[in-house]
Amino acid sequence: MRTIHAATLVRRAPGDDPAPGLAVLVTGDRIEQIAPLDELTEAYPQVRVRRWAGTLGPALVHDGPLPPAPSPRERVHALFRAGVGAVAAAHLADPELRAAAARNDVVVLDTARPPTLAAGGRADLAVFAEDGSCLATVVAGRLVHRRA
Repeated sequence: MRTIHAATLVRRAPGDDPAPGLAVLVTGDRIEQIAPLDELTEAYPQVRVRRWAGTLGPALVHDGPLPPAPSPRERVHALFRAGVGAVAAAHLADPELRAAAARNDVVVLDTARPPTLAAGGRADLAVFAEDGSCLATVVAGRLVHRRA
């Protein structure tokens, strides 16, 4: 299934300047294309468009202990609420926590690396409001968090 994610601004990597007018076409768990929104909607008129009021960019990489919560599942979902799509393996030593991360398609990295948005790459996206709060998180092409 294809989805176009469009936001006020799009940032391809954490240090990049955000650009207006771009959108990300996601097919399954992959980014198919990053292009101007009008080009994507013209080329794919039947595709659902999710519009976000914020800055869309790559989901974050978490390199620290996971937030405390009553269960491993809730600890993983706390990451989603923060815009995280990947975690350093050193912080998933607990087998139940690692299993919860795997069930939710969280990327487990041997070493933390900067996330990027690129055609052909995994569709791990996050949208942040101007105040830095996370509005939405997409992991492996699946919307896993949306702030009400």
